[in-house]
Amino acid sequence: MTQLLLLLVALLVLGHVPPGRSEFKRCWKGQGACRTYCTRQETYMHLCPDASLCCLSYALKPPRVPKSEYE
Repeated sequence: MTQLLLLLVALLVLGHVPPGRSEFKRCWKGQGACRTYCTRQETYMHLCPDASLCCLSYALKPPRVPKSEYE
């Protein structure tokens, strides 16, 4: 009986823990996160609607287009 009660309490506690990625809003087609500061592995792309930074991982950053293609 004690084990069943312990299991029930553990399941109730785990059910109320929010998922890890829910703390930041998503941006850049779901690839970036709106934050106050970007981490060292991220770069700033643009501003989110709430004026925070849209931080995108360097691995996901789109490549720069050379100027010669503009002309």
